[in-house]
Amino acid sequence: MVGQPGPGLAASQQPGGAEFFSGFACFVGRPNVGKSTLMNALVGTKVAITSSRPQTTRRVIRGIVRRPAAELIVIDTPGLHRPRTLLGERLDSLARSTLTEVDVIGFCIPAADRIGPGDKYLAAELTGRSSTAAGRSRQGPAAREAGQVAGTPVVAIVTKTDEAPREQVASQLAAVAELGDWADIVPVSALADFQLDVLTDVLIGHLPAGRPLYPDGELTDEPEQQLVAELIREAILEGVRDELPHSIAVVVEEMAPRPGRDDLIDVHAFMYVERSSQKAIVIGAKGARLKEVGSQARRQIEALLGSRVYLDLRIKIAKDWQRDPKQLRRLGFYD
Repeated sequence: MVGQPGPGLAASQQPGGAEFFSGFACFVGRPNVGKSTLMNALVGTKVAITSSRPQTTRRVIRGIVRRPAAELIVIDTPGLHRPRTLLGERLDSLARSTLTEVDVIGFCIPAADRIGPGDKYLAAELTGRSSTAAGRSRQGPAAREAGQVAGTPVVAIVTKTDEAPREQVASQLAAVAELGDWADIVPVSALADFQLDVLTDVLIGHLPAGRPLYPDGELTDEPEQQLVAELIREAILEGVRDELPHSIAVVVEEMAPRPGRDDLIDVHAFMYVERSSQKAIVIGAKGARLKEVGSQARRQIEALLGSRVYLDLRIKIAKDWQRDPKQLRRLGFYD
């Protein structure tokens, strides 16, 4: 594997005897607190889609951040929330299970948002601090997860500082400090490039010594077809009504260079919605919205693949797929 120490060197050493650190950090928090945007900023390229709609992230996405003596794998997780569908339950379970598999946890709270009961609940769960919310959580699966993450350092990350005045950021930092026993507290702005290097150094400071885990040059381990599907879904989210985003799933059925052409990739994808009325929303008047979705998605896909793309988009109705175990499995959301 490119970038690994040569034979005879200790696992945690590089040529010259310098120690190397590698490991995993995950970002958790309520939906729409800036986790995906922050991961993209740390990695330096887009590996997770972003949207102003909550619960945009539906999968565990890994982005790779490199330093001369470290490799940090950042994991973006679905926002933790009170599930109302089977899909929501699986996304919540996916996020919580990730907490038990990392070396450091980043708990994200926006600078301009009021700290609510959900934040307090999650803070108590992550840090093990006793509170009324934490006491209630002892009765369910959240308590078991809290016990399993005990001992994992948790860094509180105050995100989106560009959206709040300095005084409000300072006040939020003080309020966050009261929520739990944090390993560190770091204010950042992904859009303003504020303290991203500081956050990276703080997270790396909690990693164990070890070899690089990915080949040099890789920025994510997401399959290209999955990245393409997510870019299509992101394009749809930009132009639909508030009630529609959670009802959309995208599957790339086929993606390959066109026979006899080395400058064109054919992408055939299906967008799934739950009702015929939603299909009409995605298509738009005389197909205008679907055309715009296709144009926007194609530009993003071409930038990702570095090639011209022919994008064939079709819509299917999968009734109540968010609540149907069989359809969830078919769309890639497993137990």
